Amino acid sequence: MARKPREFSSLDDVARYTADGRARLHSASHDEIRAGATTDVYFIRTLEILRSLGLADTPVVAEIFGSRSGVLVGVDEVRYVLRESGVRIESLREGERFSDREIVMRIEGPYAAFGMYETVILGMLAHPSGWATAAREVVDAAGDVPVYSFGARHVHPAVAPVMERAAIIGGMRGAACVLGAKLAGQEPIGTMPHAFVLLVGDTVRAATAYHELMPSGVPRLVLVDTFTDETVEAVRVAQAMGHDLFAVRLDTPRERGSVTPELVREVRARLALAGYPDVQIFVSGGITPDRMPALIAAGASAFGVGGYVTGAAPIDMTMDIREINGRPIAKRGRIPGRTPNPRLRP
Repeated sequence: MARKPREFSSLDDVARYTADGRARLHSASHDEIRAGATTDVYFIRTLEILRSLGLADTPVVAEIFGSRSGVLVGVDEVRYVLRESGVRIESLREGERFSDREIVMRIEGPYAAFGMYETVILGMLAHPSGWATAAREVVDAAGDVPVYSFGARHVHPAVAPVMERAAIIGGMRGAACVLGAKLAGQEPIGTMPHAFVLLVGDTVRAATAYHELMPSGVPRLVLVDTFTDETVEAVRVAQAMGHDLFAVRLDTPRERGSVTPELVREVRARLALAGYPDVQIFVSGGITPDRMPALIAAGASAFGVGGYVTGAAPIDMTMDIREINGRPIAKRGRIPGRTPNPRLRP
């Protein structure tokens, strides 16, 4: 297994560091991130040369902006990584919207205090902001209908909590991933998997066992697309559970046509005819913002969304030095000096 690294300060440190991919998970530990093991090596080369020139601790001001508009997430992690560095950070807050190329963060201090972390900082902001932005698109499309994040299975488990937390910050009501929900200050939510219903062998039997054994605070939300027609299973479950049934979940696979507005409308109507008009309908499986209005009009009560959020592109973040030793400076194409943005706060 990889041993805990000291902070990388030279290419010799990089050369000495070893990691056996067969004897560990391939994700980085907190210690490895803070040591610099996930940075681009050229930042370590830069620091080594700057130290030899006596320039490593030169005071600088760096600014970060995004390639497109979105919802900012990752500020808390950046603050955590730099918490002992002595730098000053100004930024937008977690969950705030930002516009195309708006300065979202400014870091001021000795270059050596944060320069090695440029890759880390940008990564902490880029993908979480992309996930949160996609979540906001879904939530906006859903209006008052609640949406929950079911995306952990689409990403590496090391970043699943980051994604689920970002989705909640983006506006989703909750998440199924235990750590993701906890990091957002919530309790995880969820229904039941097809594996459970298949192993029990009958939807009604699975529903009644769930009802009997789950704590009272867990909503009785039952999957009804496993064995037979969704409308038939929904009514059977409602008749077996009575008014203890909170909702049925439709997750019809693409091979059977997915969940359509027509299906939602029929399930809603047949439940009402059977005497259960208040049973809600939870819809999941390939849900995108453009599908939501018709499903809501048909009677969908809530959504579980995964792939639309997890498949969102990162929002490319760029860090530029804008000031050195109090003197405005920038590379070609950028304007030297601090970029005014009254929305930045310490």
